[in-house]
Amino acid sequence: MQPSRRRAVATLAGVTALPWAALPVRAQNVQLSGTLGANKALLVIDGQMQTVAVGATVKGVTLRSLAADEAVVLIGGKPFSVRLGASPVSLAGRGNDGGGGGTIVLPMGTGGHFFANGTINGKSAAFMVDTGATTIAMGLGDAQRLGLKYEGGRRGMASTAGGAVGMYEVNLNSVRIGDVEVYNLSAGVVQAEMPYILLGNNYLSRFNMRREGDMMRLDKKP
Repeated sequence: MQPSRRRAVATLAGVTALPWAALPVRAQNVQLSGTLGANKALLVIDGQMQTVAVGATVKGVTLRSLAADEAVVLIGGKPFSVRLGASPVSLAGRGNDGGGGGTIVLPMGTGGHFFANGTINGKSAAFMVDTGATTIAMGLGDAQRLGLKYEGGRRGMASTAGGAVGMYEVNLNSVRIGDVEVYNLSAGVVQAEMPYILLGNNYLSRFNMRREGDMMRLDKKP
């Protein structure tokens, strides 16, 4: 195996990727899931949970330092900062789109679903991928927290597990996951509470989507 193939590279939310020429066939993804005391971190590396002590190396990832909600890891000798809850993002497609943020890679979570943390209109949001949803959908609590003026939106009905409920249609200026940002999307505000904001097909249709084992890969369309 050539030395360049052995160089582990991770691309992390909010962190500039290494040059395209250094990327292996499949980029490594690292996420901080939690901490165990002052010197151990729960890292999700390529979708697998690992307990890593400060100074230790697992799958090419070295934990250099650890704080309450942030860890600094070394990959290929270079430092990267990962924050608690940030979504792992791969920029493997970066060289093809001429800019940053062409690809999102999400690990499988509880119940076989795919989750992501990101922002809506610059404010934090927790998402779940839902290929059965027509549009992005959220509950009243998330809409109020995000400051959406939903009461002036077009009214309709939405089907939920509890039956049909009222819904308002709103427009979102931007939805961002990692450094991949999509603009001008409609969303439904359901008159009920929901644990996550659903990423429906009006968002997913902006990407070429495929499953790779326990990972979901979204490649942004040109």
